[in-house]
Amino acid sequence: MEYKIFETAYRGIGKYRPSNPVILVIFDVTQVSTMKRFWVIDLREKTILYQTLCAHGKGSGENKATTFSNEPGSLATAPGFYLTLSTYYGKHGYSLKLKGLEMGINDNAESRAIVIHGAGYVSEDFIKAQGRIGRSWGCPALPVEVSKEIIDCIKDGVLLYVYSGK
Repeated sequence: MEYKIFETAYRGIGKYRPSNPVILVIFDVTQVSTMKRFWVIDLREKTILYQTLCAHGKGSGENKATTFSNEPGSLATAPGFYLTLSTYYGKHGYSLKLKGLEMGINDNAESRAIVIHGAGYVSEDFIKAQGRIGRSWGCPALPVEVSKEIIDCIKDGVLLYVYSGK
């Protein structure tokens, strides 16, 4: 990841004051979906805990996200800062609620049901078959095999920064 992306995300901790400022999550949707573009960083230990594939929304583009939206029904990824909330079991199994922190940019996340969840279409096998990972309805979807572990690591007050390059 480019340092400027990390720097912007890190500055967000001071601005938004998450309850868990030790962990920082960055999702760089400027990278193609076949790249491991979702990072979970332990700031205290200065280590990357996870770097994995992550899906962007269908309304944002095919292999690379190019269009972004906060609008209900857009099926697009919305950029900016989010706060992780609580977990629940839903349509996609174990999932993590998100709160968009930027008015007009991603503040409709809760009403749009934008959450972090696992998805079978986020895998190396899907890439081999389709040339890209699948796409969500706007959610950052993770590989099923690591989704619960990551969700447990980042739940309850961690800052997530979705970088769109805009």
